Amino acid sequence: VQLQASGGGLVQAGGSLRLSCAASGSIFSILVMGWYRQAPGKQRELVATITRSGIINYADFVKGRFTISSDNAKNTVFLQMNSLKPEDTAVYYCKSVGRYSYWGQGTQVTVSS
Repeated sequence: VQLQASGGGLVQAGGSLRLSCAASGSIFSILVMGWYRQAPGKQRELVATITRSGIINYADFVKGRFTISSDNAKNTVFLQMNSLKPEDTAVYYCKSVGRYSYWGQGTQVTVSS
């Protein structure tokens, strides 16, 4: 499985960004896809996940602000991020979980105050 993340950038606090993660390869093996983030000096943490059947899970710190969705026809998962805060600044990674786990290359999100 190969994962290509995109959509990061620089935005002011209160703004929005939409991340995309396109999967290719052995996509039939994917059971869950998710977004994680890693801020400088901190551990990588879960942001949101979505299963093949559409079950969604969010970290408490993004509930009500971020929305994960998927377009199965395009093998793509999205993360709509609204009401962004400076503390959301991080490299965002997508991950697929199935028989094996795979990570995308990461996309930088910077939120200025």
